[in-house]
Amino acid sequence: MDNRNLSGNTVKAKKHLGQHFLTDLNIAAKIAGAVTGGTPEQPAAVLEVGSGTGVLTRFLLERPYIVLYGAEVDPESISYLRDHYPEFASGRLYQSDFLQMDLKGQFAGYPSLGIVGNFPYNISSQIFFKVVENRDFIPEVVGMVQKEVAQRIAEPPGSRLYGITSVILQAWYDIEYLFTVNENVFNPPPKVKSAVIRLRRNDTVILGCNEELFVKVVKAAFGQRRKMVRNALRSVFGNFGGQEHRFFNERAEQLGVEEFVDLTNWVESAVKV
Repeated sequence: MDNRNLSGNTVKAKKHLGQHFLTDLNIAAKIAGAVTGGTPEQPAAVLEVGSGTGVLTRFLLERPYIVLYGAEVDPESISYLRDHYPEFASGRLYQSDFLQMDLKGQFAGYPSLGIVGNFPYNISSQIFFKVVENRDFIPEVVGMVQKEVAQRIAEPPGSRLYGITSVILQAWYDIEYLFTVNENVFNPPPKVKSAVIRLRRNDTVILGCNEELFVKVVKAAFGQRRKMVRNALRSVFGNFGGQEHRFFNERAEQLGVEEFVDLTNWVESAVKV
């Protein structure tokens, strides 16, 4: 299947939308196969972010016990999908910006919503932060992103790639780096390698600290990642009245989620003193 619609119009990848159309059917099938389906009694609702020219859509539609929806902002892609997948596009494809969608409202008829896609590179981080905002409604995400972004999300503490996104996502999801994807399977080819990752909701219900402050502490700690946590936090919160925490001589990349929770609770109490 090429990237022409039935009227002969070519779907052109648009740089401002971060589009790189996947052309390898084997990889598309692997991504679709990584999505957890539902059961005959309760099919799983899954939203594909950026349906593009339908290379991944095709395999997702073949999966049993999945009710597939799509979110696509590009009018040319919408036209293409309506030509090639009319039953899907007529009722379950939204010409919408995923970042602006009210997921719980729009999919209120389902107990949860899976997310899948070859995510536009220029908004991949924003997609994951929206997932976190809807974490109690989104049990799973399977997405293709830039390789470095995937590594950053999946890396454990101690890695130079471990950072803000790693901590915030790992607080709520178990993350698997599934496989690497080369540049030559896209049209146009990106300048970097890509990778597919899977996020599955973990058992954390309550983080155990002020969640808004947790994010602020994590961002402050990594804002000056070459410095010790002491100096990075003091630049944002002050000197804490001269008080010291046991992680102050560490660097942010050495702390896991539990350590940041502990640090957040300490910051909250120390700032009130």
